[in-house]
Amino acid sequence: MKVPLLDLTAQYASIRGDIEDALAAVVASQRFILGPEVEACEEAVADYAGCRHGIGVSSGTDALLVTLMAEGIGPGDEVVTTPYSFFATAGSVARVGATPVFADIDPVTLNVDPGRIAACVTARTRAVIPVHIFGQMAEMAPIMEIAESHGLVVIEDAAQAIGATHGGRRAGSVGHYGCLSFFPSKNLGCFGDGGMVVTNDAGRANRVRALRVHGEAVEYRHGVVGGNFRLDALQAAVVRAKLPHLDGWSDARRANAARYGRLLGDFAHEHPRRLRLPATVTDRHVFNQYVVRVANRDLVRERLAAAGIGTAIYYPVPLHLQECFSGLGYAAGDLPESERAAELALALPVYPELADTRIEYVAGVLRAALAGL
Repeated sequence: MKVPLLDLTAQYASIRGDIEDALAAVVASQRFILGPEVEACEEAVADYAGCRHGIGVSSGTDALLVTLMAEGIGPGDEVVTTPYSFFATAGSVARVGATPVFADIDPVTLNVDPGRIAACVTARTRAVIPVHIFGQMAEMAPIMEIAESHGLVVIEDAAQAIGATHGGRRAGSVGHYGCLSFFPSKNLGCFGDGGMVVTNDAGRANRVRALRVHGEAVEYRHGVVGGNFRLDALQAAVVRAKLPHLDGWSDARRANAARYGRLLGDFAHEHPRRLRLPATVTDRHVFNQYVVRVANRDLVRERLAAAGIGTAIYYPVPLHLQECFSGLGYAAGDLPESERAAELALALPVYPELADTRIEYVAGVLRAALAGL
């Protein structure tokens, strides 16, 4: 049986008519840059995320970058974040000239550990970027307490977690900014690159809105130097057409994750050193990825591949050990939980259209591979 890690064609087939109508309307209007389609998308996504303002941007990476720019963060400043994330989280900090400072992760959720954040704050710290890894929100309440006590900005990297909730709040709505990604593999993906900044602060929204068009608040008047970070109308149309389906897709991901739990839970309990399942400790985990931790990860992955099962490794090298950050002075062993996750984590297929028979097949092959170690 062939089981890909992700199958976007199945999703597209189910909503093809809606997508084609949305794209055709933009083409007929010939309004491709910003305009009413982008504005409608911004309003819909911000409302979904529980925020007053949405600013469509060119990618999730640029969402992080433009929020840092909006806060004037740059050389001499420090930003505390997690080392266990996609590169853009720390790369955006470096791009504005600031220094990323890495706090180790919680071994249960793989999200940044708030207690570790507190230990990283110095007089130079300006912001904290918690990442809601794999679709589960970080513990935002203690993070916000730390930020408020030190006067720090909180930028939620919610690229993997649109629709996740905890404590009655949605991902992106708790901090000063939320950064979303519409990369095609995300739970809400467009047909290329796209992203959005959400916020409840009108002043911050206006700064981001100007920065995405070269710092232009009034036509041909530039108060600051920004960039070209605009979300185009075709991508906005795809996002808006998909948004009504998002909760159903996320619920299907959650159901698939629960099925893995039923099929693999006894093995994980009996052999905790061979298999560790993802833990849900928040109200609504949306499982952008279903990541298990396995012994002899590379060998297990080879055995799954031989059985036709697609997997992925998120992330094989934690950020503090990336070559480009070698000047920061981190060494192997400094952040052990992140390093352990990088060594053991393996993502299994969990996309909404995944049939039960395929989940059973993946679980059976995984059990056999681990039992044979």
